[in-house]
Amino acid sequence: MESNRQAGIAAPAALVWLAMLLAAAAIVLASSWPTAAALAATGAPQAIGQASARPVIALSIDGPIGPAAADHVSKGLARARDRQAAAVVLRLDTPGGLDTSMREIVRTVLASPVPVVAWVGPGGARAASAGTFVLYASHLAAMAPGTNLGAATPVALGGSTPARSERSASEAKALNDAIAYVRSLAGLRGRNADWAESAVRDAASLPAEAARQRGVVELIAPTIEDLLAQAHGRTVRVGDADVALDVRGAAVETLVPDWRSRLLATITNPNVALLLLALGFYGLVLEFMHPGALVPGTVGGISLLVGLYALAALPFDHAGLALVLLGLALTAAEMFVPSFGILGIGGTAAFLLGAAILFDADAMPGLALSWVLVGGVALAGLAFSLLVGRLVVRSRRRRVVAGGEAMIGARGHVLDWAGARGHVLAHGERWNAESEHALERGQPIRVVGRDGLVLRVAIDERAAHHDQRIEAAARAERTRGAVRADRVSDDRRAS
Repeated sequence: MESNRQAGIAAPAALVWLAMLLAAAAIVLASSWPTAAALAATGAPQAIGQASARPVIALSIDGPIGPAAADHVSKGLARARDRQAAAVVLRLDTPGGLDTSMREIVRTVLASPVPVVAWVGPGGARAASAGTFVLYASHLAAMAPGTNLGAATPVALGGSTPARSERSASEAKALNDAIAYVRSLAGLRGRNADWAESAVRDAASLPAEAARQRGVVELIAPTIEDLLAQAHGRTVRVGDADVALDVRGAAVETLVPDWRSRLLATITNPNVALLLLALGFYGLVLEFMHPGALVPGTVGGISLLVGLYALAALPFDHAGLALVLLGLALTAAEMFVPSFGILGIGGTAAFLLGAAILFDADAMPGLALSWVLVGGVALAGLAFSLLVGRLVVRSRRRRVVAGGEAMIGARGHVLDWAGARGHVLAHGERWNAESEHALERGQPIRVVGRDGLVLRVAIDERAAHHDQRIEAAARAERTRGAVRADRVSDDRRAS
């Protein structure tokens, strides 16, 4: 009975909590999904200069390099190959990103039969960290004035460059692997390998003009039109052949990410991934509480699977994930266990601690958790737990109004009585009753127990005293009425 009552109380609160998570997920998805205005700013397919049979395909990497960026570049280069494009202009403006995604882009560029011209632009853009590797892998490298590149130290080492004596074996392996990788790319394209090593080892950076002077890039171009004009006629090595770029006056087709790439970019955002995990977990819990509801289970299952897919694409800490799931489980347990908020508070603490170590912000430049969102989810979970605890306390104090327990404390009166047994009227029903007291017909009683279909009753002292007071007041009123009547009679006789 108690568990059913508590589940009934928790169900509306759980629905409210699930609706809050859905609203938060919708807000984050809306803010992460590129709008029509943003896509227009990126550029729909357009032409620059005179039309040509062999167009130039323009791609962009804006923001962190992740699975979505790798997917977009791969599709763009495949499109350029199918169109037999004269070249691909890969515009870069990135703080860095995931090592796995960066290496996937580099492999795609190296295998491309179409020359790739990497351009850091427009002014104010950067090709930091993983972006430096992509720039070194391109067949031709260019920068706009007011841009920079470098700072390519593997930040998974902790975000700083420790002294050689302080580096562990794993850190040294990661650093040396990155140095060998960037030097091999520099040797392949004939660029400054020593500076590339310093960018990885010492996090060195360069502005555009200094990069050209030191042989890191070949061109300085403020716009794509100027870039194509300078690149025309240059010879680059594509595979085993030397190819002369024929891009002067070529039509430039700007390819924006398709819906799949945009969806991938959205769900691999750590904030969205965390929300999806929470939404999926609570949706399944609500479905288990009320089998057959379908909507919470469907939404929860899809959200959980998509959230786990996002985690698989992101570098995460397993202990952090375990703490996040423990926090969600403790908060959900508040629905079933009357801990008066203890489980909810513990779940909130575990969730915050797990979120703090779930993703390494240094390993994902530009892909950091929003602590406003984390705090909002944690506070909402805590408020939910406290609300459930308060409702449980109130329900415990409330009188039972249904079932056999509802008869305890009920009041009624005696219909007939003989010895220790008789019949009473309680809750509008005639019951067999027994009592330790001798009772009389019409006497008020209170139910103190129940044994099957027989009630145990006792004299309702409170009701009896109330009846006595009423009877006494009635007798006094009758006495006063009689006195007034006598006085009136005497007055009439005297007159």
